[in-house]
Amino acid sequence: MKHILFVDDEPRILEALQRMLRPRREEWEMSFAASGEAALNQLETGSFDVIVSDMRMPGMDGAELLTRVRDRFPGVVRILLTGYTSLEASIRAVPVAHQFLAKPCDPGVLQVAVERACSLKALLGSGLVRRTVSEIQELPALPRTYAALTQALADPDVSLNHVAHIVEQDVAVSAKVLQLVNSPLFGAARHAATVKTAVSYLGVNVLKNLVLSVETFRVFGEAEKVEGFSAEKLHEHAHRTARIAARLPTQGHLRDAAYVAALLHDVGILVLMAKLPKHFLRVMAGVREERRPMHVIEESLTGVTHAEIGAYLLGLWGLPFAIIESVAYHHAPTRVPHQGFDSLATVYVANLLAHEIEDSRAGESGLAHAELDSTYLEALGVAEQLPAWRQMAAEVAGA
Repeated sequence: MKHILFVDDEPRILEALQRMLRPRREEWEMSFAASGEAALNQLETGSFDVIVSDMRMPGMDGAELLTRVRDRFPGVVRILLTGYTSLEASIRAVPVAHQFLAKPCDPGVLQVAVERACSLKALLGSGLVRRTVSEIQELPALPRTYAALTQALADPDVSLNHVAHIVEQDVAVSAKVLQLVNSPLFGAARHAATVKTAVSYLGVNVLKNLVLSVETFRVFGEAEKVEGFSAEKLHEHAHRTARIAARLPTQGHLRDAAYVAALLHDVGILVLMAKLPKHFLRVMAGVREERRPMHVIEESLTGVTHAEIGAYLLGLWGLPFAIIESVAYHHAPTRVPHQGFDSLATVYVANLLAHEIEDSRAGESGLAHAELDSTYLEALGVAEQLPAWRQMAAEVAGA
């Protein structure tokens, strides 16, 4: 049974939560606190799996509370409830909240959020994943330029000059930014001769995503030396998957997460190529000999796939929960409950659509990949859109 702590400074809200969640009593043991301090006191004396906190509270607000919970009780899943009026303030909680839910929150939505957060925590904390990660002597830190950019952009008054200066310190990132802005993707009318101009065209979110992608693949540049597999082709697949994901009907507030997760969904492959090359070669031998997808071979060998390894790394880097979850389950989305076409569903579909195109080009020489699960798509209510999505993916791949 999961033990969940609800925090809100309004007694009537806590009472409403108790009434609303009464049907969950056989699944959840629930406690309630009327302030951040009271919540911390309960956490000190009890054992909790999840904390669900309101954002706007006097004294210690939700962002500060979840920051303290992260530092003192890192094993507790952190969920923030926020209304539209407190959305701007809630940005402070982005690095510390696993999930954000809108107020008022439907009981079914809350249950799905809790179950998914707990499932991911259990997956990444499993003995198998930990043993595999323990064989890797050192996981890389969050890429330097991305970290500096994220810190700078946390200041709402940061200047364009300062952002451009951060990008200019990294030659590879600067080149990629200029290449993208001056490409046909941005139209013939736009031309950027300086990084500052390019940054102004790209916008904050696109810039951060681009920097993270460039730096992540550069971190594992040595993986290119593993015989029989190309990191460059993997990079191409990542960008193709992301471009397809950008055109899929993802729930609005999860679009950015879906795009970043699509870019990074195979980062676990890079980790294994660079850090456990002997294991990776065994996997690739199995893929070629048995003609089965890579994640299937990985599960048969160790029970752990590149998806979990990649999600573990992104978790260490502090990326948002939705991105980590989408990477962890991008081969097995049915292992968690769904509420609509979310970022996980987007990455699952985009990845396999990209593989379909790549496999058609490679012919017999290509690797085996899974097929889209029609039952899963029907459950999401999107199965009839698949032919149009395939056509869109082909157009994106040919662009």
